[in-house]
Amino acid sequence: MSASPAAGGQAGGQVGGQAQPPPTGPPYLPQTAQLGGQPAPLPDVAVSAVLLALFVGSAALHMTIFQVNLHREHKFVFSVLLFGFSMARITALAMRIAWTYHLGNASVAIAANVFTAAGVMLLFLVNLMFAQRVLRAYLPGIGWRTGTRWMFRAVYFSVVGVLVMVVTSSVHSMFTLDLEARARERDVLLFAGVYLAVLAFLPIVVVVVARAVVFFQGRRAVVTNEEGEKAVPARKGAVTDKFGTGRFRTKLMLLLSTSALLTLGAGFRAAINFLPRPITDPAWYHSKPAYYCFNFVIELIVVYAYALARFDTRFHVPDGSSGPGHYAKGGLKINKEEEVFGPSPADDDASKTVVDDEGAGGAEWEERYACSRRRSEGLEMVQKSPGGEV
Repeated sequence: MSASPAAGGQAGGQVGGQAQPPPTGPPYLPQTAQLGGQPAPLPDVAVSAVLLALFVGSAALHMTIFQVNLHREHKFVFSVLLFGFSMARITALAMRIAWTYHLGNASVAIAANVFTAAGVMLLFLVNLMFAQRVLRAYLPGIGWRTGTRWMFRAVYFSVVGVLVMVVTSSVHSMFTLDLEARARERDVLLFAGVYLAVLAFLPIVVVVVARAVVFFQGRRAVVTNEEGEKAVPARKGAVTDKFGTGRFRTKLMLLLSTSALLTLGAGFRAAINFLPRPITDPAWYHSKPAYYCFNFVIELIVVYAYALARFDTRFHVPDGSSGPGHYAKGGLKINKEEEVFGPSPADDDASKTVVDDEGAGGAEWEERYACSRRRSEGLEMVQKSPGGEV
């Protein structure tokens, strides 16, 4: 997204570094350089075609995963969201190719830039929803509170408002010469760019804070008895309500790495909004490589990483989960790695490790939860007793 009119170079821009004559009517040309500039047959058509093909593969992959899971009664709507994101990127790249051969068509230019700016918001929402699941797994008492739930919902709905602000301000700024209106619209786009960068970074904050709270709860649980030995009693907050398949730390690494990549792209786009350059003298960060790398390449890495890492099983939670312990009760255990690739030589050991890592769920999880709570209460009674005895 650009702080100047989002369709900035659509009807004009730069060709060979030379500004085109101003139009006699709207849409009006921007006065600043735009990210990616005006497309040209070389290299834009070739690069856009390759990226478009890769997003077609991504759309097919995520829809296939969704259909296979649906056939097995395994609901995971995030596959549909990434399919929709891939389709939005296909549309954006197709519009950019069409814009290359119709430079005077402002409608095509506006569509290309709007789809480019808006599509990535879906990835931000997906990561934030995964972060909410991690928060509920680590800190169920906080993650399942009504206030926390509404806070996340407010963030989700705010993305829709930001999208409306971006599209409205970007398009209107192309059809007015009112300097005051353009200044206000630039402020709106600057705010939206920073807001989306913060939104991309928010999952990292949620995961790191939740993990830190659990870690320090465990540190405080270490006490020394009369013999000088240290005891580490189980605590309520230390029991993780794990979900999905695979190691929990793998989920965290996948979520943190994709969030970091999306933050890099969003931060780059927000930063260049504060560094305007004349349309005849663009900086390196307005170049075509920067445009494609910080937009489409980063997003391709994210969508393929999620598909290849089987995020549809790793981040799956049972239907109807609405409180602490519901994640670990499990659901339909399908689409395991051994079902796709066949059993491994160390299948027995691996299966035992997975059971130990994921937790037995259901009654066993509830028993562990209750046991840890009783031990924690017993520890508090010992600490409160003057003689160290109950």
